[in-house]
Amino acid sequence: QSWASFSGSSSHSLRYFTTIVSEPGQEVPQFFSVGYVDDQEVTSYDAKARRDLPKAPWMRKRNSQVAWNWEQIFRVGLGTLLGYYNQSGGAHTLQWMYGCEMRKDRSKVGYFQYGYDGRDYLSLDKETLTWTAANVPAQNTKRKWEANHAFLQYSKDYLEKDCIEWLQRYLDYGKETLLRTEKPEVKVTRKEDYDGMETLTCHDGEVWMQDVFHGLVSPNSDGTYYTWRSIKVDPKESEHYKCHMEHDGLPNPVDVAWEEPGESLEGGKEGSGRASNLGLIIGCVLGIIFLIAVMAGIAVYFSE
Repeated sequence: QSWASFSGSSSHSLRYFTTIVSEPGQEVPQFFSVGYVDDQEVTSYDAKARRDLPKAPWMRKRNSQVAWNWEQIFRVGLGTLLGYYNQSGGAHTLQWMYGCEMRKDRSKVGYFQYGYDGRDYLSLDKETLTWTAANVPAQNTKRKWEANHAFLQYSKDYLEKDCIEWLQRYLDYGKETLLRTEKPEVKVTRKEDYDGMETLTCHDGEVWMQDVFHGLVSPNSDGTYYTWRSIKVDPKESEHYKCHMEHDGLPNPVDVAWEEPGESLEGGKEGSGRASNLGLIIGCVLGIIFLIAVMAGIAVYFSE
């Protein structure tokens, strides 16, 4: 039986996170925005220059867009929400998150979400062209935005078309990094425990994308990731356990079992089993998706 299973995919995502703070501190600017392609930061808003600056070398192929208008819009928006919540002072935050994803099965998803003071405020249902309000103050924004049918349709079109086109463009610009494929060494180790049981551990030494559904993920120095999973078993049953691996680079899934033991440094016996070909691949392409938001090009109306 397979006790550890890792699977990989070729999903890719474009995400933006934008925040404005009513009372910024010395280390926190009033307005800041960060963009990611998959898990790599690719653009960041410079408050002094008032424009987006590339954070990845390949992003220099794209002309930086001035984000000053967005900063102005968010200033007005934050002031509007302070009125909705009947707040006259204190530190408050407005967050705007959006993005899109191309999945391995060729399906596409997109999302807009707004938050206020760390809580949900408003999110778009692009299938019904409606906004979901998280509380009573958000109902005010919901009514205004749903009355603008052109804005609703534009938001849907952006997520399903423009955002995907930008994602494809960025993947082309940064293909040497973003589409890099590594073949990690996969092995299974065994360690005898003091209670008479054994611990089998499945190791994946080098995964390019930080995407794992179970287990721990740690970065390697070369930008890849390392992960593992363990299970405690009866020594009499250990030969029946295998580590199941899937990856886009493999023609078929691979099951790796523990093989010959050696002496461990901890006094117990430890051994490792590897697939006969050290180039066996585990697939862990991480699609952490997670909060979501909107891209420059969509007008946001935060008016009284």
